[in-house]
Amino acid sequence: MASAMVNRGGSSVIKKVSAALRIRSYAKVATGSDILSAAPNVSLQKARTWDEGLASKFSTTPLKDIFKDKKVVIFGLPGAYTGVCSNKHVPPYKDNIDKFKAKGIDSVICVAINDPYTMNAWAEKLQARDAIEFYGDFDGSFHKSLELVTDLSGALLGIRSERWSAYVVDGKIKALNVEEAPSDVKVSGADTILGQI
Repeated sequence: MASAMVNRGGSSVIKKVSAALRIRSYAKVATGSDILSAAPNVSLQKARTWDEGLASKFSTTPLKDIFKDKKVVIFGLPGAYTGVCSNKHVPPYKDNIDKFKAKGIDSVICVAINDPYTMNAWAEKLQARDAIEFYGDFDGSFHKSLELVTDLSGALLGIRSERWSAYVVDGKIKALNVEEAPSDVKVSGADTILGQI
């Protein structure tokens, strides 16, 4: 499988916590997998304000609406407002949006196990809403379906997304990168996925 063996050792708090709470070694999906088949009947929640949520009757977005007949770069991360996510993972995607568009990418998506209101406020703080689509996976059903979850309870985060990225064409995963530790941005960053398109 394209996913890396999870090695959670290291000096940072997150690495130590993850080492103690290791819950899986491989993702369910790999290069060649159909993301729609791997996560049937799963929807995500587009980042929005509470008032927008009320106005839409708390609508969700089915995965087929995100991936069908589209070229998408999607990256998942442990959570909004966390240090590595805010400082090292999201900004390069935002800064390289023109390069993604030049390669024919229809959308660049950031997803985390957070509610859509937190994702919205975070996207605004990062000034990234115009470049990246942010989605909440409020109950983790998307990440659990793909087996891309990790237990970060020791850092008071609970069940969270692995740090990962994928290039998806019409629902089929063409490239998948999963970090060995949630504090790393070695294979899931914008530069890596740009080179895989």
